Amino acid sequence: MTEIPRTMNASVLTEVQSIAVEQRPVPAVAPDEVLVQVAAVGVCGSDVHYYQHGRIGDFVVEAPIILGHELSGRIVAVGDDVDPARIGRRVAVEPQRPCRVCEFCKAGQYNLCPKMEFFATPPIDGAFCEYVTIQADFAFDIPDSISDNAAALMEPLSVGIAAAQKGGVKVGDRVLIAGGGPIGIIAAQVARAFGASEVIVSDINPSRRELAQQYGVTRVVDPAAESLDGLDAHVFIDASGAAPAIRAGIRATRPGGTVVLVGSADEIPFSVPDVAMREINVTGIFRYTGTWPIARTLVESGQVDLDSLVTHVFGLEQVEEALTGDGALDSLKRIVLPGVARVADPVATARGEA
Repeated sequence: MTEIPRTMNASVLTEVQSIAVEQRPVPAVAPDEVLVQVAAVGVCGSDVHYYQHGRIGDFVVEAPIILGHELSGRIVAVGDDVDPARIGRRVAVEPQRPCRVCEFCKAGQYNLCPKMEFFATPPIDGAFCEYVTIQADFAFDIPDSISDNAAALMEPLSVGIAAAQKGGVKVGDRVLIAGGGPIGIIAAQVARAFGASEVIVSDINPSRRELAQQYGVTRVVDPAAESLDGLDAHVFIDASGAAPAIRAGIRATRPGGTVVLVGSADEIPFSVPDVAMREINVTGIFRYTGTWPIARTLVESGQVDLDSLVTHVFGLEQVEEALTGDGALDSLKRIVLPGVARVADPVATARGEA
């Protein structure tokens, strides 16, 4: 049995654009929880935004906080109400704790729970640390065929699944995705897995378009050089957050089709007749519900490839470097390994060469 220390290393956002490694108490395990020794944590755009600006909308960092919410690990202790046989299991973590009793939770919409405690959303600490606790049913066992990195990235995969579900993607659909970054590429893979016959990725950057072609998309489009009008997409998923892309995507959606907004855009003007007179369904997603079993199946079956998205790997002392990056457009997913202090060559390590 793993000996549990009393303290752990944690990478803490102490103030805007300032990260420090601190000693924190290992969290106590409640009766319905498990203690997870963190193996891998993906870097999300929200982590970068909190680091750079100290807030996202109404969520404001007012005290030191541990960032990171895309994680995997191993259960090393369980609460009194949890089967001890789970100790030692590798898990992918759904990083949220709903209240389970409000009207939204009871309706199965626990992602909308007004009392939600979500990792790395102020004031809740995240996973750039050695240990976290989570309610036992939000720690999903994973087989040995799924790597720690891929298990951590089941969180952004869940975003892609939620987008496809909200869009109603089905066999034979034509799906347009704006944005060839990590979420766009994941959403494209999910759309194919859900049966879409055509998946088109639109991105103004040629490097992103080239990357997208490696993941089963049927076509890429440069929206600066080619109009999307008349594309007649059944589903449009915006993973860019860019106002021009959203407007173009709405015009490219067929009458009765669905627009799913995933990217975090500010308020934008768009043509009401484009929506109303063609009965376009416009919706958004806020996190996810019940997606981890689907994510596990998609990864285990090989329908979605997450491992190849990892372009950089860092140790816990390098979280600030992981958050700032080098701005390279071929950088897809950055992974932090909390059990490692420093990685000598983040790129080579990601490629398995170090």
